[in-house]
Amino acid sequence: MEMINQMLTDTLGPMGPLMAAGFLGVVLVLVTLPVLLKREADPLDKLKKQQKKGRSTENKEALRGRQRNEKLEKYAQFLEPKTEEELEGMKLKLMQAGYRDRDAVRYFHFAQFALGIGFLLLGVLYYILFKASGETSTQQTLMYILGPGAAGYMLPKYWVERRRGARQEEITNGFPDALDMMLVCVEAGQSMDQAIIRVAKEIRASFPALSEEFEIVSHEMKAGKDKTTVLNDMSERAGVQDVASFVTVLNQSQSFGTPISDALRVYAGEMRDKRVMRAEEAANKLPTKMTLATMMLTVPPLLIILVGPSVHGITQLGNMGSF
Repeated sequence: MEMINQMLTDTLGPMGPLMAAGFLGVVLVLVTLPVLLKREADPLDKLKKQQKKGRSTENKEALRGRQRNEKLEKYAQFLEPKTEEELEGMKLKLMQAGYRDRDAVRYFHFAQFALGIGFLLLGVLYYILFKASGETSTQQTLMYILGPGAAGYMLPKYWVERRRGARQEEITNGFPDALDMMLVCVEAGQSMDQAIIRVAKEIRASFPALSEEFEIVSHEMKAGKDKTTVLNDMSERAGVQDVASFVTVLNQSQSFGTPISDALRVYAGEMRDKRVMRAEEAANKLPTKMTLATMMLTVPPLLIILVGPSVHGITQLGNMGSF
């Protein structure tokens, strides 16, 4: 220690040790003060901040949704059917296609209007650039101009019908497997609500449309909605005869007090047999569908092979006779 004091005195003068002690104290204060003042964040404060952030995001989304609906509300008389029957029918068709937004009907008619006008303008532009210089009849002119507009107007309807058919086919194909899993869950001691939730999770990867329907049923049941009404709504949303029959079986089982497992076992067996019958029907249709292709692809080559040499010989004899 005396050696250190002597070295500091020789280097910094008589006040060297005091200056070194003061410098060391300042360094210690600067290093230790942030550590002492640093406080762990309270988990409750973090939760409050996340909740505030979530509320602000929801408020922004709700504000955007109100603005969007208000914009559509201005043109509601142009974007909705005039009668209540047409409106309900279009809502049901879009719901069966998987579009459940409350403004789905307006979006559908807006898409028809926008695509119709857009394709019509493209048709006019195409006619002016490529066909106006040549001689075209009135029918051809109308076809070039009005044809794309009509195609654009019908395109959303075609898309919805195709999506609706694909979704119903997916539900039809996945329903027998879902019933088998539901039967296993019910026989294992689970309630019908728990079985629907479990089946919805299991078939989500293979049949997402059917899984979505089961999830909606489970959420509505948890919300306290009447089970009969929930199942009838599912049948209406799906638009598949097998689901409608299944709902009827469950409602009758609930009304008469029969065990649900027995009803599921019988109906699951019928669904399996029905799926086998659909496969056999598709296989029996294949020969009829392949007849035209077989005739077009095999008969001409066969005629060439059989008749070709004779025709060639006749032409050669004709040429020799001319000499």
